[in-house]
Amino acid sequence: MPNESVAERVREYLDAHPALGDAIRMRIGNYSAIARRVSADLELPSTDAVLAACRRYPHGRAETAREAGIHRVMRKSRIETRTKVAALTLSQGADVLQRLGDIVEELLDENLLCRVIQVSRGTVVIVDEDSVPRVLRALRESQLISVRKNLVEVAVTSPESIEETPGLLRQLAGVLASQEINIVEALSCYTDTIFLLQSDDLTPALGALTKTLK
Repeated sequence: MPNESVAERVREYLDAHPALGDAIRMRIGNYSAIARRVSADLELPSTDAVLAACRRYPHGRAETAREAGIHRVMRKSRIETRTKVAALTLSQGADVLQRLGDIVEELLDENLLCRVIQVSRGTVVIVDEDSVPRVLRALRESQLISVRKNLVEVAVTSPESIEETPGLLRQLAGVLASQEINIVEALSCYTDTIFLLQSDDLTPALGALTKTLK
């Protein structure tokens, strides 16, 4: 197969896999490892041609206004972390929210972590691990679906211009995905982009995100 045809297929593959494409653009990906992945998925025997296409992928492409906006916001962002975090998944219903009312107020008054997120099939509550017993005491046993502990929260706090800058959540999630970091929960609210990760992933996540925000 001619090299130009290989290059075109590689470009199309990377366009369809933004995490790999972003890793190349931000110079945080290993070209050889990415080329092996692309070669295997596309069943291309010419690894040298694939590697060359990966190296050329970001070059010669003008940065779009959207990408420039994302990079401006990232350069002004900072990272905050919190360890020993737990995520409780609860059943759906007004009774659940009513029972959570007092405990949420207490935790916020004590300046403790408390995030309540409504999802299509229930409610997710994110608190410090030490607060889990207090939340459980407020609920019926049947209302608890699961509890995940030993999590860490990584929050990227950005200027208010983030609200007018589409694509930042995708960019940051792509950075984590390129490092094979599993995202337990993710949310973007006002100036904060928040990821809940397994505790073992904190160090590589901080390394990748810090490098991206420079």
